[in-house]
Amino acid sequence: MGLAGVALVLLVGTFAVGAALAPAASSGATGRADNGTLVGIQGGGVGWHKYGSVVMYDGQGQERWRVDDTDSYFDVTYRENGTVLAGFMHGGYGDCGPYDSPCVHTGFRVLDPNASDPVTDEYGFPVRTQKNSEVHDVEELPSGEYLLTDMEYERIFTVVRNGTVTWQWNASSYYDAPDDPTRTDWLHINDVDVIGEDRYLVSVRNANQLLVIERGEGVVEVINENRDPDVLNHQHNPQWLGEGRVLVADSDNDRIVELQRNESGTWEVAWTRSEVGGVELTWPRDADRLPNGHTLITDTINKRIVEIDENGSVVWSVTTERIPYEADRVPVGERAGVGVDGRTTATGDGSVDRTPVLTPLLGLLRVSVPLPFWFAETHLAGVLASLALGAAGGVVWWRADPDG
Repeated sequence: MGLAGVALVLLVGTFAVGAALAPAASSGATGRADNGTLVGIQGGGVGWHKYGSVVMYDGQGQERWRVDDTDSYFDVTYRENGTVLAGFMHGGYGDCGPYDSPCVHTGFRVLDPNASDPVTDEYGFPVRTQKNSEVHDVEELPSGEYLLTDMEYERIFTVVRNGTVTWQWNASSYYDAPDDPTRTDWLHINDVDVIGEDRYLVSVRNANQLLVIERGEGVVEVINENRDPDVLNHQHNPQWLGEGRVLVADSDNDRIVELQRNESGTWEVAWTRSEVGGVELTWPRDADRLPNGHTLITDTINKRIVEIDENGSVVWSVTTERIPYEADRVPVGERAGVGVDGRTTATGDGSVDRTPVLTPLLGLLRVSVPLPFWFAETHLAGVLASLALGAAGGVVWWRADPDG
């Protein structure tokens, strides 16, 4: 057959066998969800900064409506009047401040899916680049203020509808700052939630930390003070379950984790979930504990939203066309202090076996090119082996060619 033939058989076999043995991304889904599920779609293409949308799915996983008018959407919140509050990023703006025109704006929008122009309100500001400068989260406060994260200047701040900033906390007051945070992905502050009066839970992704910040006081508590990546590793969208308990999408550890504060005041891993429906979670970016004890998970790279019960069984799921950022069950959303235990038994330490060289390479490929959800290190090894055999076969052929 020759080396080239062996390489072709190995390459085809790697994909054929992998696809045949893989569980479906929505494997195990039964029944239906109560009410709808609102999903913020970051998008696709280079850097996932194209084809952003906000989608509402019904209880059977069918698309109810979609707003797809921008480069990227992130955190989404359903409002009582049926509109949606959403963090966004979009290019092509002329009002660019210190940057060249056209430029990118980020901020939040209020969307009405029933209107001819769904963007009914917008607050935004120019940023240097699309990458690592987005507003990932926005919360509406009872005061009428909006509470936002800001990666461009690494802060959280509140703003009123006329654009006036009413309060801000700068990360440089707690962390050592670079000369210009707009030129580097310094901290990547990606989430802020209200957990009490003037009390906020903040996700500082690149520090592997969660902060509790009080207005007027600053940082009053740090979760994962030692920045231990075995506890949190580039996390997203923490949910405050109640005093001493937090649920987190532990993204780079490919798991959902519940942390609890022990008697000595140290936060430690109490529960994890790294596999759902026979499919390993891959860079999940959101997990919400629902009032019924179930957990709603946004499995980003696998492009699926899954609801599991207390035993870890899938009770509902949907596959998204593009890369999802986060999901909320309507109308409950992500509630702080939900106070419901979402597990009956622990699932081990939630760690995922990693292979030197192959695991980092696979991670790079996943964010660069579309790969099937089942494609793992073993499949990558098969592809690399087939390419090596093909190259070796080409060398043998070239050397054997008398005209070469």
